[in-house]
Amino acid sequence: MGAGTEPGGSSRSDEEWERFLRESVAGAADAPKEPSARARDVAKRLRAQPDRGPEGWRSYTPARPKRRTGWYVVGLLAALVLLVVALAPGRVVDLFAGDDRDSTVEAGQPAEAGQRPTMDEPFRGSPAASWASGAAGITVPEAQAVGWMSAAEVERALARSRDFLVASGLDRGVLRGERPEKAIALINPKQKDVQDFLTTAFRSPSEKNDPLLLFSRFQPSRTRLVGDVVKTRGGLTYREGERGALQVTADVTFVYPVTRADAGGDDEIVRTIVRRELVLSWDDPDKVITEPGTFSIVSNKYDMTNGGCGAPTGYFTPPFGTDRRADEAGTEVDPYDRSAPFRRGGSSGDECARATRS
Repeated sequence: MGAGTEPGGSSRSDEEWERFLRESVAGAADAPKEPSARARDVAKRLRAQPDRGPEGWRSYTPARPKRRTGWYVVGLLAALVLLVVALAPGRVVDLFAGDDRDSTVEAGQPAEAGQRPTMDEPFRGSPAASWASGAAGITVPEAQAVGWMSAAEVERALARSRDFLVASGLDRGVLRGERPEKAIALINPKQKDVQDFLTTAFRSPSEKNDPLLLFSRFQPSRTRLVGDVVKTRGGLTYREGERGALQVTADVTFVYPVTRADAGGDDEIVRTIVRRELVLSWDDPDKVITEPGTFSIVSNKYDMTNGGCGAPTGYFTPPFGTDRRADEAGTEVDPYDRSAPFRRGGSSGDECARATRS
């Protein structure tokens, strides 16, 4: 085989051989190169993996989305809540009722038939439905020594302060118009201005001397309570007052369901709502003339709705029927908003108010 002769007998020219020899020495531009160690390592790993199709070395593969089980649970719970709201809206309202401001239907709007109060359920449709009953709704703080009193004496004074609230606002006889003897017995008999008030208020009620300033009373010939329960919310606080006295402040709301005295089983039910603030002073007998086991009244306030308007009679006079519609001309107030400041309170016409909720 001569120089320049390829297998099969073909020959190359001298110029082609010369170019071939030069390129062999310099290296052809497209001649294959030895792969790097890194490339060989990558190729080895790729051959070891199962074939998933072409994939770039630095290409981004998004992570496989996880099953969002949590959202399915949230959706299921939301559906259950909507079902409960549809079947028992009153219960849901009660569940989320707060201390100072509860949510329910407006009293000025027509209530659903299922939310109207009945003789068996006089608090139906009211924020008070979830409140405690009677004395249980009046909270008493833990007692500590204050001023001239030891912790044990403060505890007794707080208990008697609550006894006054029970005797003046929850006693069944007092609510039926009887004289509040038990409550009066807890008031310092040496406090002349209060004793003069008590003497006058029950004999000749007036705006200045109205027994409703301290006591809740309904005229039995006109109004009767529905059921045996009065709903309450509020409590006592205390601090040191003047001359080292124990000063107790009570802020309590009472809700009384009532109907006409001659009502039948289906008659209209009205809820009279009364919020009272009383400041009582348990004085040091060495510094103030007082009787043991009694307090002096420092101040009192009360707001009332659905209790009647006009000249004081010494009794709450809840409006029924046409009287109720006439009272709707008064200023609107939310009697369940316990964060609101007290109005003047009372029964005179310019102080009458219409409850937005009852």
